[in-house]
Amino acid sequence: MRQLWAGIDAGKTHHHCVVIDEAGRQLLSRRVRNAEDDLLDLLATVSALADDGAVLWATDLNQGGAALLIAVLTSNGQQLVYIPGRIIYHAARTYRGDGKTDAKDAAIIADQARVRRDLHPITGSDPIATALRMLAAHRADLVADRTRTINRLRATLLEYFPGLEAAFDYAHRQAALRLLTKYQTPAAIRRAGENRITAWLTAQGCRAGAAIAARAVEAAHAQHTTTANEHVAALIVARLAADALRLQQDLVTIESEIETRLHTHVYAETLLSVPGFGPLLAAEFIAATGGTISRHDSADRLLTLLMELIERSRRLSTASGGAGYGSLPYAAARTADNDWPPSAPLRLDR
Repeated sequence: MRQLWAGIDAGKTHHHCVVIDEAGRQLLSRRVRNAEDDLLDLLATVSALADDGAVLWATDLNQGGAALLIAVLTSNGQQLVYIPGRIIYHAARTYRGDGKTDAKDAAIIADQARVRRDLHPITGSDPIATALRMLAAHRADLVADRTRTINRLRATLLEYFPGLEAAFDYAHRQAALRLLTKYQTPAAIRRAGENRITAWLTAQGCRAGAAIAARAVEAAHAQHTTTANEHVAALIVARLAADALRLQQDLVTIESEIETRLHTHVYAETLLSVPGFGPLLAAEFIAATGGTISRHDSADRLLTLLMELIERSRRLSTASGGAGYGSLPYAAARTADNDWPPSAPLRLDR
């Protein structure tokens, strides 16, 4: 029986597939739509070429636009491996031709699958891990949107009321954002006065209302000049403040959803028992590993993944106004290299 390798350069609307044999000869080069019928037709064509032999499929994406492709192949019992884009990028230098095309990339993917023995198989996805990956990605988007909104708010506020812009850390003081939804100009803050603003903020559920009101009134008394277009800028600031508060509430909701789904995973309690792991980091770890550590062939690779997740999570937590993550002790993350893979699932606390 012959062995074939099928490399797929995955895209959003179309994929390109190149099939090669043991000698590296190209047997097929085809562009297919990212649609079930077309993918099943491609599978049938490649299976016919193999003539009952083995086919190893390889792709440069393991999610996103390749999700349907992966589902079609795995549900039909096909062997599939993942080749990261960085490997394709560096390998491309060793192949002839200067141009970058989908067909060339697919051929490189197929050939790398033929010669390499260190590639990770893609198996049927863990539904909880997939859900956590999507929720974590959505949370990252919300954090980025909130950061951009607050940056725009500060830039607008700086144009007409620099004293109030400098008075608060708006990324970490929700009461200050709440203030801006009602009072945005020096004159409005002076007219309201400290007592009225304090009472209003308290009624809105702000615990530090008195301190926020005092600093706002102080900034207002320090500026009596009205800048050009203050009224328009104030309207923009009020809307941006409301958007930032809404995004913060969306973050609270999505983090609650992440934690709820996390606790349904078989490894959740084990991960949460490891020093330094909180619900969000545990969820991102499960999402990044697909719910299993069997795809990582050494403790060093798993440790590298953990350190990358910790650094990314720390940046996201800081941007979202969270308390951040504690440092994860290396001893808690590492399993001895001579006992890899672990005899029991996820024994990270040994």
